[in-house]
Amino acid sequence: MAAPAACTRFSDNYELKEELGKGAFSVVRRCVQKSTGLEFAAKIINTKKLSARDFQKLEREARICRKLQHPNIVRLHDSIQEENFHYLVFDLVTGGELFEDIVAREFYSEADASHCIQQILESVNHCHQDGVVHRDLKPENLLLASKQKGAAVKLADFGLAIEVQGEQQAWFGFAGTPGYLSPEVLKKEPYGKPVDIWACGVILYILLVGYPPFWDEDQHRLYAQIKAGAYDYPSPEWDTVTPEAKNLINQMLTVNPSKRITASEALKHPWICQRERVASVVHRQETVDCLKKFNARRKLKGAILTTMLATRNFSKSGRSIITKKSDGSQVKESTDSSTTLEDDDVKEDKLNKAGVDRSSTVIAKEPEARKQEIIKMTEQLIEAINTGDYEAYTKICDPHLTAFEPEALGNLVEGMDFHKFYFDNVLGKNCKAVNTTILNPHVHLLGEDAACIAYVRLTQYMDKQGQAHTQQSEETRVWHKRDNKWQNVHFHRSGVTGSSPFTFAHK
Repeated sequence: MAAPAACTRFSDNYELKEELGKGAFSVVRRCVQKSTGLEFAAKIINTKKLSARDFQKLEREARICRKLQHPNIVRLHDSIQEENFHYLVFDLVTGGELFEDIVAREFYSEADASHCIQQILESVNHCHQDGVVHRDLKPENLLLASKQKGAAVKLADFGLAIEVQGEQQAWFGFAGTPGYLSPEVLKKEPYGKPVDIWACGVILYILLVGYPPFWDEDQHRLYAQIKAGAYDYPSPEWDTVTPEAKNLINQMLTVNPSKRITASEALKHPWICQRERVASVVHRQETVDCLKKFNARRKLKGAILTTMLATRNFSKSGRSIITKKSDGSQVKESTDSSTTLEDDDVKEDKLNKAGVDRSSTVIAKEPEARKQEIIKMTEQLIEAINTGDYEAYTKICDPHLTAFEPEALGNLVEGMDFHKFYFDNVLGKNCKAVNTTILNPHVHLLGEDAACIAYVRLTQYMDKQGQAHTQQSEETRVWHKRDNKWQNVHFHRSGVTGSSPFTFAHK
């Protein structure tokens, strides 16, 4: 990184204002440049909390942003390094997300979708010409410069962007957001610039009908669809879309990356460069209605984060969150829930195929060793339950532990009081002997200080009459490391099967 002059401090040049957003190690605040009165957005990164690998990524993001100067890209104006904080000063974009703006419009047509994707392709083409692959193109990263009608679309968030030489294809690690991932990334094949075009194809499809081309609540099936390029144009919503629009999508969603259209070629496609002659100008009310639901579901993510942790759907190559809606709507929704995945595993290390959140990517211990540590902690926790040792249980659990379990009647319970009742009145009192077996434990590492374990729990015990009973339940536990100590922060347990004279093995 180009080091700023030693005397420069952020507060010398800028005055901080209100908070605009928050990340794992960063906060974004509005700021005013003292010398000009101009407004900017300052991304403030707490470098004390960053690992060496995260620091390298920060430098990479700043280096990439500095060289990208384009009207459709959020511009980096300044980069200031201080002892514990790094400040990145960007354009202040006030128009919000493109997708949110579309649903607020009185009129929206195919021609409008063409104009939107043209601006996105202009930004992508500029990146590709400069040897940059964004790797995380999705609605959340498409912003509008202002609230004014006709404001420019701006591409944001280069946290996952990489630099490539020419048309280089290589394995740069697993990165992106599930619904927008290309087949070559999912197949763990060498990739490059074409991954951004695939994501543009997904975005264009959504722009035209308001739901994504690939959708399944099961992530394995979602990934199978993408790898096969299995999408279609169902009636009646696609009947009113011009053949030229579908032709451009087909060229973007071409499974073979070497045959996929490039950004510069896409900009020359008749549906874009001859929009007035080719694209339909009929208002698409159904698209706007579907897009409203699509947006609402994306926004749901932050509000029910704890709930979704319990229903994370893991696969070998990443993870996603399932959000189930009971409103009966038929709008297709990707399992991506806008969760960005990143696995820095560029060497294809066979031990670590889990998707790693980019906010905590450094792995202190070998993955297998940490997986064994999580299994051991889970066994200790179950031992505390079996022996009715509430004190040992509280040491292993977060005081704000959240849980879904049959005894809570489908409710999410928080804190220890609900569990204490069982320790006081049931556990350890009604049994003579207890033996627990953990079957098929699967540990998913979520960065350095978080993990999830899923397993089947088989419990054998003797009741007061000397009869033997066996119970089975499926459990998922989310672990988080605080002050170098693993704590159980959330668990989800299925209904118990097997003979039982009383509620047992609550937890």
